[in-house]
Amino acid sequence: MRGILASSIGVTCAAALALPLAPPAAASARTPAPAADVATRTAETADARADVPGSTQSLPLRPLTHDRASGAVLGLTPRTVRTFSLLGVVWDDPSADLHGRVQVRTRAAGTGEWTDWQDVETHYTQHGADPDSPEAASGTVRGATAPLWVGESDGVEVRVLPEPDPGGHGEHGEQPGERGEPEDAGPSDAGSGGGPSGGEGAGDADEVSALPAGMRLDLVDPGEAGPEESAEPAEGAEPAESAEIPRTGVMTAAAKAASAVNSALVPLGATEIPSLTAEETREELVSLRGPELTEQQQAKPYIGPRPAIVTRRGWSADESLREGSFVYTSTVKAAFVHHTASGNNYSCSQAPSLIRGFYRYHTRSLGWRDIGYNFLIDKCGRIYEGRAGGVAKPVKGAHTMGFNSKTTGIAVIGSYGSKKPSSKAVKAVARLTAWKLGLHDRNPKKKTSLTSGGGNLYAKGTKVKMKVISGHRDGFNTSCPGGKLYKKLSSVRSKAATYQGR
Repeated sequence: MRGILASSIGVTCAAALALPLAPPAAASARTPAPAADVATRTAETADARADVPGSTQSLPLRPLTHDRASGAVLGLTPRTVRTFSLLGVVWDDPSADLHGRVQVRTRAAGTGEWTDWQDVETHYTQHGADPDSPEAASGTVRGATAPLWVGESDGVEVRVLPEPDPGGHGEHGEQPGERGEPEDAGPSDAGSGGGPSGGEGAGDADEVSALPAGMRLDLVDPGEAGPEESAEPAEGAEPAESAEIPRTGVMTAAAKAASAVNSALVPLGATEIPSLTAEETREELVSLRGPELTEQQQAKPYIGPRPAIVTRRGWSADESLREGSFVYTSTVKAAFVHHTASGNNYSCSQAPSLIRGFYRYHTRSLGWRDIGYNFLIDKCGRIYEGRAGGVAKPVKGAHTMGFNSKTTGIAVIGSYGSKKPSSKAVKAVARLTAWKLGLHDRNPKKKTSLTSGGGNLYAKGTKVKMKVISGHRDGFNTSCPGGKLYKKLSSVRSKAATYQGR
């Protein structure tokens, strides 16, 4: 991810013990060993909410004794760490590509069981700010893999397998958790002789030097849920649409600012923006943008009913992590649909935790100014506010490198390269785009003209005809939003147009 204006908030560092484990087959035997090099970054307490602390552990990757079976040359041997739920590999240069595979396995905190090896999506640079934009010029942005949600875990092992062909796995390969079994080793068969996939040692110098510099594993604890974090909807039920209830307790200045930008829609401190009927939405449109609307638009505006949206306060965002100001673009001409490439092993009740994890990963690990997406949608069809600035406003996100201006970014939580998205999630994308694009009189079935800010498909300054609802891959050479979700965009366009009354 090429640079995005990073938070200038300071971070504190503390040493944390990382105790190497016995071979995974005997994971219960934990023998203390010298402390490993682990840095822990926590939010500054001055503006952090006590109920959502969160933290990030950073573990530098080390050369591994070459393992002929796996080919791994860099990684971490099995070790005990503090509890975390989301991980990713980060490196110094945001413009450097990782040509190879990153595989991890983790130990569940509740059961002590180790997972099989899982691939982490290595190509994530296509998310992020446009090249040469103010957001990209902070100098603190880093390169990284996609984040992978693993659930509450307290042990981890990592291996990096260099790939001789730079055009190989990752960009168009399988997503996390969707690769077949043949190359995946179980807890007792990793490496040779049933032990780990190679000890930390000399490794292969040439292969290690070909990898990005400064590679480390970041382990994210998203923090605890706020009291209003909602339960998972019952099977077949629609997402709740009733939480226009301000959260009690003292709000920090940053939390007030993030909530106040939605004040035309809900009271300060609301945890959810409720849905509206078609008529209520049309009335709201006139109140929000009346002077800007033509007589025809005022007489018959094409806009879908506003869907319910969980606010940042609703998913318990720690507003101290982001930059204090909000950045806007002039209008919204198109919506780009993404997947988070974070795996599908989550329940809908965990979605707020995943979003807090993405948020912390984007800001603390990658150095972004805020979470990159404007909106997120879980598999149950619940919609969440992403980057701060107001859901009805043209907030400039960091989601489609080259096309962040005059667009909005919507991410469906999960990996959809080989797995179909749920019908609820697809419907939510249609409902959200019908409303958001309708605020700016955009027809979901049409095309629009966008100017590239620079990327690997279109040079900076190139004018491109783009579908008003596009997939990430339409603006950048990437597999995102996954083939299965991308195939659903045609029906999304039709449904969104119908919701708008076209």
